[in-house]
Amino acid sequence: MANIEQSSTEQSSTEQSSSEAQNIPTQPWVRNYQPGVPADIELPTESLVAMFERSVAEAGEHPAMEFFGRRTSYRELGEQVERAAEGLRRLGVRAGDRVALILPNCPQHVVAFYAVLRLGAVVVEHNPLYTSRELRHQFEDHQARVVIAWDKAVAAVQAFPADVSIDHIVAVNLLNAFPVAKRLALALPLKKLRETRAALSAPAPGAMAWKDLLAHGRISSTHPRPGVQDLAVIGYTSGTTGNPKGAMLTHYNLYANALQGEAWMHGAQERKEILYAILPMFHAFGMTLYLTFGIRKQGLLVLFPKFDTDLVLAAMKKSPATVYCAVPPIYERTALAAKEKGVSLRSCKYSISGAMNLPDHVVELWESVSGGLLVEGYGMTESSPVALGNPFHPTRRNGTIGVPFPSTLMRVSDVDDPGVDVPQGERGELLLKGPQVFAGYWNNPEETAKALTEDGWLRTGDIVTVDPDGFTTIVDRMKELVITGGFNVSPSEVEAVLRLHDDVADVAVFGKPLERGGEMVVAAVVLQAGTSLDEAALRAHCRERMAGYKVPVRIVAVADMPRSMLGKILRKQVKEQVLPIL
Repeated sequence: MANIEQSSTEQSSTEQSSSEAQNIPTQPWVRNYQPGVPADIELPTESLVAMFERSVAEAGEHPAMEFFGRRTSYRELGEQVERAAEGLRRLGVRAGDRVALILPNCPQHVVAFYAVLRLGAVVVEHNPLYTSRELRHQFEDHQARVVIAWDKAVAAVQAFPADVSIDHIVAVNLLNAFPVAKRLALALPLKKLRETRAALSAPAPGAMAWKDLLAHGRISSTHPRPGVQDLAVIGYTSGTTGNPKGAMLTHYNLYANALQGEAWMHGAQERKEILYAILPMFHAFGMTLYLTFGIRKQGLLVLFPKFDTDLVLAAMKKSPATVYCAVPPIYERTALAAKEKGVSLRSCKYSISGAMNLPDHVVELWESVSGGLLVEGYGMTESSPVALGNPFHPTRRNGTIGVPFPSTLMRVSDVDDPGVDVPQGERGELLLKGPQVFAGYWNNPEETAKALTEDGWLRTGDIVTVDPDGFTTIVDRMKELVITGGFNVSPSEVEAVLRLHDDVADVAVFGKPLERGGEMVVAAVVLQAGTSLDEAALRAHCRERMAGYKVPVRIVAVADMPRSMLGKILRKQVKEQVLPIL
């Protein structure tokens, strides 16, 4: 198995976390929890595969997934996972091997995730909108030899240079998961349905079809299963600094975060909840919310390949959501569209916003049309991902990221010395400890040492203040990532792409805060002598080399930029000079 063995330091820090978590006086925030939410969870002793198999056995014919109106029961999901696992075994996948998933939200994504885990192998999640160049660097790192990809993403993998060796590509056609047209349960206009179908599929010559992967029967029940400490997922993240790194998440990490979420959503019932899978499952928030917590609760996952208000409101009429988690712009668009079209959102009991700050006007709008509170949470891929949240209770405090989850501890340290805590109420770096904290970065001990202290605290890179009750407010970021649409954009990555253009002599990338939350990607460029700024051409250059959300919305020409004594561009000062002219 791909076991992440705990060193004596890691083991002692886990025990320390458990013992510290029992000391309620060190956790003043617990008194603000929703009644019934415990200070601590029962820590996992089994793998996600055991959790999944239990849900399949107990839920049986209860619907597990809905995709454009077509439902799949837990029994059927379990059978598909066993068939996919056997297909992958025949392709040579063994325990510890990495298997790359490049998929939007769809039934095949759920099946592939658990089929890989069933073998004791490791899921590596990828954004299906990434270019070949972006994917290549990650594949060079994790070296997966088997890929399960949306058919529209297959060409990006096939374009890898010869030194990136791929043995098998399994192509997923999303239309195969659609219901028969005459039985389509969603009341979509015919034009909308045709547009949606056309956008979801493309030819994928040279790849194995998904249906052929499932053609060999079920995997033997005696085939070894993973253990609780085995590596389950590698999720690529810009982390606390720099270029994307592979965060290693164990079965223990991910299962623990599902249990923490279960405790936080006190009152959520097994086989009663309907979760709208709008957040991408390749993103840590979506993965935990749907693939682990949702399956743990034996809920119904209503899957959306991308967010579309028409699709969401059509689904609401058949399967009204009870758990609707998203980013602020999606809450706003959903609420406004529902009010305009007279569609009820009163079923939405649990709504958590993440990835960017949550404006008050969005909270007020959403709560005026839904059946519950909209609360803000906080996390990062390295914490599986959720670590803090506002309670589903009147004690919540808008404008903060809430308080630590059960079995989670936090400290606020001096930004230059994580071993020294700042006085209560003062600014400092947020540090976290708990069972959801990751095992380190794949093949990157240097970056792991920067992110994890010797005694097991995760350095988040976020500057916060904490009030006496534990409610936490982010006031700045040590890292200079730009958060746009809920995704992290590394300025260094965008700068490297812009420097490839002949007209660009130098560049600094930063984020401009937007009134409705999140940031706009902005690039300040120093042009080569004799050239003039052509924003459209520079953006087209970027789009060919990276995902659309990373492409600068504004590109501004400047004569020069502030630099350190060593010649390094000072992004913060560039930002201060350029923002007033935008």
